[in-house]
Amino acid sequence: MAASPRTRTTRRVLWALCAVLLAVTNNINWGRDHWRTVLQADAKGYHAYLPALVVHHDLHFGFLDLADSLGSTPALRYDYRTAPTGDTINKYWCGTALMQAPFHLAVHGLLKAAGRPAPGHGKPYVMAVCVAAIAYALIGLWAVGRLMASWGVDDRWCALTLAAILFGTHLFYYTIVAPGMSHVYSFALVALLLLSGRRYATDGRARWLPVMGALVGLLVLVRPVNGIAVLALPVVAGGRASLVQRLRDLPHQLRALVSAVGIGALIAGLQPLVYRVSTGHWWVDSYPGEHFRWSDPHMLDILISYRKGLLVYTPLCALALIGLVPLWRRSRFTAAAWVAFMSLLTYVLSSWWNWWYGGSFGARPFVEYLPLFALPLGLALQAAHGARRTVLVTTVVLLVALCQVQTYQARYYQIHYEDMDRSRYWEVFLRLDRLP
Repeated sequence: MAASPRTRTTRRVLWALCAVLLAVTNNINWGRDHWRTVLQADAKGYHAYLPALVVHHDLHFGFLDLADSLGSTPALRYDYRTAPTGDTINKYWCGTALMQAPFHLAVHGLLKAAGRPAPGHGKPYVMAVCVAAIAYALIGLWAVGRLMASWGVDDRWCALTLAAILFGTHLFYYTIVAPGMSHVYSFALVALLLLSGRRYATDGRARWLPVMGALVGLLVLVRPVNGIAVLALPVVAGGRASLVQRLRDLPHQLRALVSAVGIGALIAGLQPLVYRVSTGHWWVDSYPGEHFRWSDPHMLDILISYRKGLLVYTPLCALALIGLVPLWRRSRFTAAAWVAFMSLLTYVLSSWWNWWYGGSFGARPFVEYLPLFALPLGLALQAAHGARRTVLVTTVVLLVALCQVQTYQARYYQIHYEDMDRSRYWEVFLRLDRLP
């Protein structure tokens, strides 16, 4: 089917982004032994479910030494296992592995069909993770584009916004440099959830409820705190009157609502099922001693600190806030819902005991919520005219360039994955001459 004139530029840009991402991941991750550095730390734990189930049939993960011998370099070996009940389990939830599964199984099947060893570990499987991350990044961007289009954002500004969100934020880092982490998968799911919620708000059809239920279930299975994304749905409801109407419709769509809850519970319930099979318990605290500290949030730190501040390392998100002005003019309820959700999200994410989230580039738990920054950015580009639009577009381009420089610096640890401060930040700011 030919692309609609209203979306033709966006589709072309998405294809171009696909080509660029594949070329970049090939250059960075697939040459020589570079693939051995892709699955580090948490990413190893997320991925481990796939060889555990497909090859080893061992949910106690006794194959760790074999996996390390076929994968990571010695310096990057990491034990993702824990045993809070006495039985060894994977510390991480299995949702990321579930989303990677189609790509993993495709590679596994091709290796077996070709008569080659298929141990569940090694370069072909790492390549599958890289392709999976790109696929979900593009799915998420497509959903964001459709969402912006439903808000009346012109095709060219949709296209520019999508490119900016990819290259001007840490979405690029977690698609290319750290594709095994959960964030790009959550990004796609949040974008799809918001798009589904928007379509339900627009047409009121009950068929969207099970879709949203499945997406929420997957979000929780990938990362339990992702369940908060459901509270972002008022942002895309189309205003207070539309939201109230849809809430009134729910009692008349009881079958679809029950299906949504059931589907979501079944998907999220896969993790308790894994625990039951592994330990005999339906619930296990796989993060003993690592919890939220609700009375000690670090909201300013997670937003503006030199250590991991979202607005420091992803200033495009700060620029996107300009779009709250045209959003407020269009719908005060929607703008207020955006601010309220972001405030709650910041409180929750910054209440984690390790508010800087360990080794990472920037405030990584915000990657999944970048669709909510794309919306006001697209509206800002749409609303600006003349010299203001020129300044805005120029600023977007400059911030994309800055993000790419800092991403490059992060790859070589000039921007340290954990120990940044004010002096170190300005010491290396734009200092590409210091890179190898």
